[in-house]
Parts: sequence; C-alpha cells; structure tokens
Amino acid sequence: MREDLGHSVAGLAHRVPDLGALELLLAVARLGSLGRAARELGITQPAASSRIRSMERQLGVALVDRSPAGSRLTDAGALVTDWARRIVEAAEAFDAGAQALRDRRDSRLRVAASMTIAEYLLPGWLIALRARRPDTAVSLLAGNSTAVAEQLLAGEADLGFVEGLSVPAGLDETVVAHDRLIVVTAPGHPWARRRGPLSAAELASTPLVLREEGSGTRQVLDAALGGLARPLLELSSTTAVKASAVSGAGPAVLSELAVGEELAARRLVSVPVEDVRLDRALRAVWRTGHRPTGPGRDLLGLTRG
Repeated sequence: MREDLGHSVAGLAHRVPDLGALELLLAVARLGSLGRAARELGITQPAASSRIRSMERQLGVALVDRSPAGSRLTDAGALVTDWARRIVEAAEAFDAGAQALRDRRDSRLRVAASMTIAEYLLPGWLIALRARRPDTAVSLLAGNSTAVAEQLLAGEADLGFVEGLSVPAGLDETVVAHDRLIVVTAPGHPWARRRGPLSAAELASTPLVLREEGSGTRQVLDAALGGLARPLLELSSTTAVKASAVSGAGPAVLSELAVGEELAARRLVSVPVEDVRLDRALRAVWRTGHRPTGPGRDLLGLTRG
C-alpha cells in the first residue's frame, strides 16, 4: 500500500501543473489578457504563452483562446481554473502553516556554552543578536565543554560553544575563534619574580588552581603537558579560578580573554612557559544533521563578524 502511494505521488508530479502555471491561469481568468497576467507575475509575454502551451500539452486540453481582443478561457479552461483556485488556496494555507512553524522555531534559541565563552564572548554576540532578532527569547546554559556536548546530544540545546580539543561523535563543528592559555599568579608569588620562563616539566609537576575535569581549559592543558600534578584547588568556573589566583592561593592557567583587566591592573602577573604551546580553537557545535537555522544561524554568523 505504501509503495503504491509513492508511485501515485510521483505520477502526480508529472500530470499536475506546477503552482506557477496555475497562478498564471488564474491571473489570465481575472484580467482577461495574457499580457496583463504576465506583467502582474513579473514574466515576459512569450514566457507566459510558453507556460500556457506547456500546461495545455500536459493536460491534453485547450485552456485559453487567444485573439487580438484578449484571452478568453475555454470551457475546459474555466473548469481547470476552478480546480486551480482550490489548489492555490490550499498552497497558501500550507505556506501560512509553514510560516507559523518557522515563527514558533524562531521565538526561542537555547544556547549552551563553556564557561570562558559564556562569560567573555557570548554577551557581545547576544547583544548583537538581540538587535537583529528582538522577538527571540534566548536562554543560556553555561557549563564545561563536556556538559555542553551532553546537552546538545540530549536535545536540550540548539547550539553550543566549546573550548576543548575535539567534539564527541554525533556533533558537527566549526571554528569561530582562537584563544591562548596563559599561566598567571599573584604578584607576591615567587614565579612573578622569575628571571626566566618556566619549563613545561616544572609547570606539569606543580599543583595548580584548576578548572574541573571535563572543562576545555583542563583538557587543553593536560594534553599539552602530557599530564598534570594533583590540583591545589579544583573549581567549577573561570571566575572562581581567577579570584583564587588573585587572592594568592596559587598559580593558575586561564584564557587570556579572562585576565586582561587583572593583568593591566597588576592584580595578576603572566608567567611565560617555554617549549609548550597553549593555543586552542573555540568551536560552535550542533547535533549532526541539524545545522542551525533561523536565530541560531544568525548567532553563528555573528561569531565570525
């Protein structure tokens, strides 16, 4: 039964004129002139004549009598016009329903973002999105990169932003920015008075104030150093790690996006490290096969502006 229905629908596509041809026939009936109908629809008169002839061949009946006085529907043309009007009205209802679905989709956007992006990049992007789509309600779920991936895969977010080295299966990605991790400490810490850079081994063996496991910052640092010492403190937000470093609790590794003000005010000091690269890509992610549309597509475009 289902296969027969498929053959029937495929046959209709060849036997029933397209909407453009039906709209032209309705315009000819209303205006009494093929030329005026063509102008109303924004096509040339030769193109309109060709479309009518093609429709007549498709249906196997004459639809329009042409004369110097104008264009008149044949009896068959009048009957086909009545049917065409119902088809076009149904198409208009279909279009209105599809627009309602788009409006409902566009009325909200659920964003999940890892902490550094949520705190230091997304606010500017969301302000720009608000100017473009003032009627879209945006909710933001902030967490580590692992939590962002889990929310997307569970269908709890429409678009995500992560800082880790890679994304799990089931997600597509695109790089939207680049970032660099830097070692920072309070001015009173011995590292702040060093004459030379830290070695990668020294950094790896020193207990640090760190983000929790699953954070993009922790993943990048661990991979770059080939392992880390047991944390001095393990905290769940960039702000908490930064505050601990400022207070003198110990050295930390943070995004340079997060510490610009503290470095300028000398509340933190940057400590160079040799023989290790701490650069990372910041990525937008979404469920495979569900590339962002509507406000999600607009937000993705703003990240590249």
